Amino acid sequence: MADETLVEGDLGWMLGASFRGYAKAAGHVLSGIPGGPRGYQLLTEATSDTPANQGTLAQRLGIDRTVLTYLIDDLEQAGLVERRPDPADRRQRRIVATAKGRALREDRHTALRAMEACLLAVLGEDASTFQALLCTLARHLNSADHHIDLCSIAESLDDSPR
Repeated sequence: MADETLVEGDLGWMLGASFRGYAKAAGHVLSGIPGGPRGYQLLTEATSDTPANQGTLAQRLGIDRTVLTYLIDDLEQAGLVERRPDPADRRQRRIVATAKGRALREDRHTALRAMEACLLAVLGEDASTFQALLCTLARHLNSADHHIDLCSIAESLDDSPR
């Protein structure tokens, strides 16, 4: 086995290579949306029946709150979302898709799913299983309850035989 194939067993390489391929293809499909894939994800969240506030969106999408503010500004300027007072807490703002935003999201959603089907075609019948497993992993790693104690990991590595 050549040295360059050794990396193929590394989870970081697998995730990175898969992400780079997906991001490149998705970037083309989502090019008309401010923020590209991040803007699309925010727009998708804004079309839900119970739109989230900015803090929840930042956590859910893994976007720094400051960056999120600028992204919302860009989507709002494009007429795709608007900030509305949260009925439960008027100090908070919910991000809600406009009619234009909903229509654009629906159009791009269809195109994105077609692109994803092409990318996943190499997996054949295993594509849906792969997506389900990846979704489970993503939800777990993105959950507020998930906590990796890097200090204890580092300590356990220091105790391991070399």
